[in-house]
Amino acid sequence: MYATDILNDERALVLRLIGGDEDAFCELYAAYKNRLIYFAMRFLKSREYAEDVFQDAFTVVWQSRRFIDPDASFSSYLYTIIRNRLLNQLRDAANEEKLKESILSQALDYTDDTKREVMLNDLKFIISRALEQLTPRQRKIFEMSREAQLSHKEIAGELGISVNTVQEHISSSLKIIRTYLIKYSGSEYTDIILLLTCLGMQ
Repeated sequence: MYATDILNDERALVLRLIGGDEDAFCELYAAYKNRLIYFAMRFLKSREYAEDVFQDAFTVVWQSRRFIDPDASFSSYLYTIIRNRLLNQLRDAANEEKLKESILSQALDYTDDTKREVMLNDLKFIISRALEQLTPRQRKIFEMSREAQLSHKEIAGELGISVNTVQEHISSSLKIIRTYLIKYSGSEYTDIILLLTCLGMQ
């Protein structure tokens, strides 16, 4: 049989397929099964997965049969579907492998101490950003209180202001910082935010 006759026969099957002829579908399925499974196996290295890809592709063919162009190459249409399914399979496999590596890495290395260290570093960064919301005066007084551990009286003496003024600046600073932390840090820092609030009440 000549190539043109084969193409004409295939086109006739495709036309019948478009019309919902199940026998035509089965003939096309049988005609392409071995070559497409072999094609898929070259990438997936598994006949089982390759068969799944092939069956999935022909499910798409049947469901989308009304949109098939009978004048276009049916073979190219099939290989395009198979190629897309292969890419999805390979992408999913790569993602699954990355997930496994991540889980294993966490199981081996991601201890409670590491988690605390990560959270502390995150919180330090967020607090540094929160401090940027303060006025220069508020920030200086807050840092003298929290970093230099000076008392309100000592701060007042160094800056030449009243103790009440120091307390007001610290109170305002804490409100600004708490608001920023709650807005940007999420619920995982709720306990630390609460601690910060308590410190401001001392």
